Amino acid sequence: MIISVTLNASVDKLYFVGSLKPFEVMRVGEVCNTAGGKGMNVARAASIAGERVAAMGFVGGHNGELFESLINEENIEKHFTRVKSETRCCVNVRDRQTNRSTEFLEPGQPVAEDETEAFLRAYAALLPSADIVTISGSMPKGVPPDFYGTMIKKAKEQGKPVILDSSGEALRLAIPCGPALIKPNKDEICQLMGRKPASLNELAGASDALRRMGAGAVAVSLGRDGVLVNCAEGVFRGITPDIPVVNTVGCGDSMVAGFAVSMARHKVAEEAIRFAVAVSTANALTAKTGFFRKEDLNNLLNMVKVERLTGGTV
Repeated sequence: MIISVTLNASVDKLYFVGSLKPFEVMRVGEVCNTAGGKGMNVARAASIAGERVAAMGFVGGHNGELFESLINEENIEKHFTRVKSETRCCVNVRDRQTNRSTEFLEPGQPVAEDETEAFLRAYAALLPSADIVTISGSMPKGVPPDFYGTMIKKAKEQGKPVILDSSGEALRLAIPCGPALIKPNKDEICQLMGRKPASLNELAGASDALRRMGAGAVAVSLGRDGVLVNCAEGVFRGITPDIPVVNTVGCGDSMVAGFAVSMARHKVAEEAIRFAVAVSTANALTAKTGFFRKEDLNNLLNMVKVERLTGGTV
């Protein structure tokens, strides 16, 4: 089983409009509500791949009830901690004319200390049955900045690997605690290292530094150019096939799901990278977020290229 954590959950509202015109009254042609947050995208993609998932996080108020009602995948178990604050909403306005999106992301409402303690108790109770843990996204107010590190330590005490996909202070404080894999993008690498790598060699060097700081492996997402992975088996580049893109939202989360499923199934590095890139690319072929069609995944597995850039490192 994969535990997928979304502390800053949200009800995601996707609005389709013919053409987005700022500062005018817009009539929405179609609305799609989903249980959102990066970890929920991971949970959906991992469940489609055939893994059982326990979804965790904070939910509260009427929005929290709506959020949980939107989770209907049979492979996803709901283990959310109820809080007093209302679950946030995030709005994505999709312009049909340009196929571009404008997002409005609410901050998470404050969480109380006793609520974070309740979450940790529930988390500790689920860990023995987990194969791997994924932690994704930001944290709501009231959660200690080192909370992800605390979660990683608890998982490691029971021999459970953790994939962390976050940014800023939450990521920086968690790396020394030893996540099995982190998935920063170029901007997040810049935040961590104080400089923006200008080439693959510089990215590999920055990922070496992050591994020395405590990360077991580093997967640097490169958007359309795929991913650079630095792990004990070496440094690799997974190359995304050239496909007609429908929607890029959730591709990074789907990649995390691909890595989580690969770890749960004990795939070697090259197989794991190929699978993760294929799942991410399959997400781009649909309008939904954290979703893919199995036939697309099977076709893409033969199209993803994985290049070894250097040999293994300790």
